[in-house]
Amino acid sequence: MALREIWDRAAQAWGNFAASPDHDHLYWAFHRLRFLDLLPPPGRLTVDLGAGEGRLTAELARAGHRVVAIDSSPAMVSRAVQRADVGRALVGDASRLPLPDSVADLAVAFMSLQDMDDLAIAVAEGARVLCPGGRFCLAVAHPVRSAGGFESKDPGSPFTIAGSYFERQPWPWRHSHSGMTISIPSEHRPLEAYSAALEDAGLLIESLREPAPDPEAVAGRPPLLRWTRLPCFLHIRALKPPR
Repeated sequence: MALREIWDRAAQAWGNFAASPDHDHLYWAFHRLRFLDLLPPPGRLTVDLGAGEGRLTAELARAGHRVVAIDSSPAMVSRAVQRADVGRALVGDASRLPLPDSVADLAVAFMSLQDMDDLAIAVAEGARVLCPGGRFCLAVAHPVRSAGGFESKDPGSPFTIAGSYFERQPWPWRHSHSGMTISIPSEHRPLEAYSAALEDAGLLIESLREPAPDPEAVAGRPPLLRWTRLPCFLHIRALKPPR
């Protein structure tokens, strides 16, 4: 089953998870803010690729961006358009974006590329809709994170990579807390895969960041303290060179 089909089936569970700071604590406590810090100022159009239920789209709109949200899951887009703080949302495949060339000055893919079936095509499509001088900004689970796992929930737990870091492989992501369980089979790709996709799309990396939570952001949540030691997320901002 394609990843897009799995996400369509998981739309309700994901929407409930994403809306709750008690569940997706890292997003609400620091991750969204660190990603917004990576972005250039609002311009004529921002495209949110793999926008899901629209929570980052809403953040972008509040920051002054004119945003169009795109997701391949009709169920996700249905949830997005029900939000008062999300403007335009379209059903569309990242490999065939329903937008003309050079229409946007910013494309963002926040925690979505690891869930797309063809990374290279998705990045190339994002580059296509950018005007020269535009930026492509992405956030993914850090490839170190998706390559292995902690041995326990203890803050000092060892982290082990049992297989190959370099091989693309399924990464079954699971969250269980306060009676809610969600399981999504994302994909692990090495850092070079993201760099190569940007390079092949003609984009130049301007910034690469590995944001870590401050201890205060994860206070009272011992398992999350593990991510003050190892990278949890990877952020990249890339430029489409001016002509």
